[in-house]
Amino acid sequence: MAKDKKQPRPKAETPKGFRDYFGSDVTERKRMLDRIAEVYHRHGFDPLETSAVETVEALGKFLPDVDRPNAGVFAWQEEAVPGGGTAGDWLALRYDLTAPLARVAAQYRNDLPSPYRRYAMGPVWRNEKPGPGRFRQFYQCDADTVGSGSVAADAEICAMLADALEAVGIARGDYLVRINNRKVLNGVLEAALVDFDQLNAEPGTMLDAMRQGLQVNNQGKALAISDAVLRTIDKFDKVGRDGVLALLTTGRRDESGAQIEGVGLSEAQAAPVLAFLTSKGADNAATLDKLRAAVGASQTGAEGVDELAQMAGLLSAMGVAEDRAVIDPSVVRGLGYYTGPVFEAELTFVILDEKGRRRQFGSVAGGGRYDGLVERFTGQKVPATGVSIGVDRLLAALRAKGLAGDEAAGPVVVTVMDRDRMADYQAMAADLRAAGIRAEVYLGNPKNFGNQLKYADRRGAPVAIIQGQDEAARGVVQVKDLILGARIAADATLDEWKSQPAQTEVTRTDLVAEVRRILG
Repeated sequence: MAKDKKQPRPKAETPKGFRDYFGSDVTERKRMLDRIAEVYHRHGFDPLETSAVETVEALGKFLPDVDRPNAGVFAWQEEAVPGGGTAGDWLALRYDLTAPLARVAAQYRNDLPSPYRRYAMGPVWRNEKPGPGRFRQFYQCDADTVGSGSVAADAEICAMLADALEAVGIARGDYLVRINNRKVLNGVLEAALVDFDQLNAEPGTMLDAMRQGLQVNNQGKALAISDAVLRTIDKFDKVGRDGVLALLTTGRRDESGAQIEGVGLSEAQAAPVLAFLTSKGADNAATLDKLRAAVGASQTGAEGVDELAQMAGLLSAMGVAEDRAVIDPSVVRGLGYYTGPVFEAELTFVILDEKGRRRQFGSVAGGGRYDGLVERFTGQKVPATGVSIGVDRLLAALRAKGLAGDEAAGPVVVTVMDRDRMADYQAMAADLRAAGIRAEVYLGNPKNFGNQLKYADRRGAPVAIIQGQDEAARGVVQVKDLILGARIAADATLDEWKSQPAQTEVTRTDLVAEVRRILG
């Protein structure tokens, strides 16, 4: 009988689209999220942890392709119940933190307070093609209020977002929460598309195709045109006013020379949209005046402008000035999803990109008001508003500003000079821990003392403790300041080196006090 082939060893590699997080990565993220959680807690929000797995049915419209349950998510079908004859439920790793909130709000609606204010932090998974900076598992940090239709809830989310950014170390002047409202844009669209049948669509344009292909009433056709306009103005940041005008009308050529089809509006019909996009004034009052002019006689638009005015007043009352949060009509991302106020937090300081070019860091959070969150489960509309912080983006910003360093550094390392005295070394580490100081005993081969110091260096240890037989007999220990030692070795003159010894001898009873002095 032939011998079975030896099984090949598995490859030690991270799956594509995933990554491993080590010491400082984890502690930096945890410290940042802990500070954000403190802000949310002070605002009265409760933490919520949901299952990493949801039914595909519960994920609902949040899936990119509901006809293929495993598209866009990591999904699997449970085995059929024995004797049942049919396959089990489709399950999936959660795609975001919003779909689980919808399910929780519906499932526990009789037990939860209304409004329900919660924050959630944790990993989410998306079965998408990985790429540079694009991973299949990443962290999200959300805060939402479910069950309140008041713009006071939206204003509170914006104020809380500003507080959270400052809590993690972003200084005032280095960020701005920018606020817009979908209702204002709806009003602008009403002003532009007053009578769909009177729109002058040239044959072959996107507008003409929509008119021919949509056998519905005028309202439905106008909604289709509105969606096309929304997709166009979402490009405002990239192509500017003239680029948006071209895309709303006859189209434009991109940088490659390819012709991009326009929506088919006339310049007169596009004018209200452009007025909306360029209505940012010197302050909130000026911006609101321009927006009122842009929406014209639209009741929906006027309602949106009034909501923005209310938010501006509420933010001012909460001490959030316009240098922290401001009304800004150029915020157009997400307007296809949100139904009322929409906002994003932008970091305004300049960094160097991978090619050494100066650029503004950009957006690290976004959110707004949305309907239909719980309606899929209950059939009743439940208003909601919330914000999501890009955890990796914000952490990258803190690193760019030098604000994400590990304050705790590595542990104090107690070196081992004599194997038989391990209990004494463990007692030293225990005393340090009891005083709130991170400490560990070296547990490798103690024969080579140099290797112990190399280990301490790799651990980022600020201090090493040394006690040989001679020190033990005299009841003293050597305390080596590794940070000062490295600095002296790199920069100090001989006289400075002599005047700043990086290693001191103290009594065993003074060990904790000396380490505290060094760390302090």
